[in-house]
Amino acid sequence: MTTPDPAATARAKVPRDAVNDYTPAMAQRRRDFVREHTAAELAHMGRFSLDPATLPGNIENFMGVAQVPVGLAGPLRMRGEHAQGDFYVPMATTEGTLVASYNRGMRLLAECGGVKATVVEQHMQRSPVFMFEDALAARDFGHWVEAHLPDIARAAEATTRIGRLVRIDQYAVGPLRHLRFNFTTGDAAGQNMTGKATQAGCDWIAAHYPGGARFLLSGNMDTDKKHSHLNMLVTRGKRVVAEAVIRKDALRDIMGADTAEAFRMRQVSNVGAFLAGASNNGVHAANGLTALFIATGQDVANVAESHAGVVYNQLLPNGDYYWSITLTSLIVGTYGGGTGLATQREGLEMLGCYGGGKADKFAEICAGVVLAGETSLAGAVIHGDWVSSHDHYGRNRP
Repeated sequence: MTTPDPAATARAKVPRDAVNDYTPAMAQRRRDFVREHTAAELAHMGRFSLDPATLPGNIENFMGVAQVPVGLAGPLRMRGEHAQGDFYVPMATTEGTLVASYNRGMRLLAECGGVKATVVEQHMQRSPVFMFEDALAARDFGHWVEAHLPDIARAAEATTRIGRLVRIDQYAVGPLRHLRFNFTTGDAAGQNMTGKATQAGCDWIAAHYPGGARFLLSGNMDTDKKHSHLNMLVTRGKRVVAEAVIRKDALRDIMGADTAEAFRMRQVSNVGAFLAGASNNGVHAANGLTALFIATGQDVANVAESHAGVVYNQLLPNGDYYWSITLTSLIVGTYGGGTGLATQREGLEMLGCYGGGKADKFAEICAGVVLAGETSLAGAVIHGDWVSSHDHYGRNRP
């Protein structure tokens, strides 16, 4: 039996520079490495205007960029608490028809006076689990945590300038005690912030609880980047409502749909969402949020939670149509993460939403964009031009 030559089977390692890895030269070395090992030419990935030196903390092994087309929709007319006026919205997508559809919904909303929007609640969570010998010990531990909440809060908040521990929810399962730390996080989305703060709080608990306490920092009850009904109920991120009264004549003229027919459709589609166990009884919140997230430097994986929502409608006595959507778990930020990168910052600046004090404004705009998409796609389904619109705008080949 022949022994394989270790040199011949050694794993080819991606090139790195331990001193300064964020340079155009290192990006080129990695593209050359790809060409050597895969024969792929990365001519387009290698063309970028951002400075690699700005990327530490955002990416590792940088070699280039993924260029996603950005379309412009608007104006989105907002009458929120924080977002007021007309906004032109950058939407990054490769799905034909999407920008045109949202643009049409924004036109309808503007014709009807714009979108009211309200951020009604906001928390970011991390959910450690503490483990004991039996349920009695776990219950006693829970009482101790309640009595020492101010001390735990001081330890947690010492790790952050802006994060504040609001409360700790508790859930008992056998000998386990799940603690759900709820923080406010200012203008940051806050997952990393709350993770660091919760670690400090748990370390304080373990050091001060009589006899000590074993824990895992995440017991998977925060459902980070996963949808959960719990987050829909108690809010993860921001709970924001967008609402508008759609005039009967405007819906008919712009969408070719009747408000009474739209209300009947809502009853039917609610049944379908119920049967499927859907996380949103609307039509496609994830479409608009994903396009907006990519254009503005949000963590796109958060769409898994952020798209959850509840549509509520009323057919008013005069024939007009009240339309709202409540996004129950919208996770966005205007500071930190990817928001400061070159093109993503430009996207936020288009909306007047870059930097401190802008997160609630941005959340309201996100909800307004979603509502625009709901009205447009629902109108297309009712009128019967959903498929034909995609055939016209969404085909890039014969």
